[in-house]
Amino acid sequence: MKRSEINAHIRDAERFFETMHFKLPVWASWGPEKWKGKGDVEVVRNKLGWDLTDYATGDFEKVGLILFTIRNGNLAAGDPKLYAEKIMIVGEDQVCPMHFHWKKREDIINRGGGELVIELHGSNANEEFSNEPLVVHIDGLPRTVPPGGAVILAPGESICLEPGMYHRFYGQAGKGRVLTGEVSSVNDDDADNRFYEPMPRFPAIIEDEPPYRLLVNDYPAFV
Repeated sequence: MKRSEINAHIRDAERFFETMHFKLPVWASWGPEKWKGKGDVEVVRNKLGWDLTDYATGDFEKVGLILFTIRNGNLAAGDPKLYAEKIMIVGEDQVCPMHFHWKKREDIINRGGGELVIELHGSNANEEFSNEPLVVHIDGLPRTVPPGGAVILAPGESICLEPGMYHRFYGQAGKGRVLTGEVSSVNDDDADNRFYEPMPRFPAIIEDEPPYRLLVNDYPAFV
């Protein structure tokens, strides 16, 4: 992706968060210069902050995600924090591809806006799709979903996704963008994502202009 595209998407996200009255930490508005010399702070160590990807598709509007990690632990560094929280913006028909996590258990929450569609598959010992139905919990209540079935979350609703549970999600067409929350065990995007069709988690960036905000994968080069 071009840095200019990333900058434009982050500016748009900031406006959307304001519209939804969702406040980010003060350091969310820092430019690159404010991060110099801060390589040992928790934000950098645990990869908190802005995150944007098109999964190397070249079409962010169709296959992509913009998110902000608010809090996270770091098991490799001995951080005692065992939980994470993210806020995401999911566009209408903008797909986050099918994947599961080996370790992470997460609640995905529709915080407001449109409706969030989550398609689900179980996985077998070979990490292929299972033919068995799944039992998921929607706001603590069980629901049986057939293989490949979908759950639609209205604002205020949430689903618990267990390790090994394949899922992909997108905003329901015609309903508007979705302010989507995630509360989970520790998040590790370097080692705990199993995409059904292999793809990179972070995009290659063409530096056609300076960064407006640093992405979590920018920290090594800028702090």
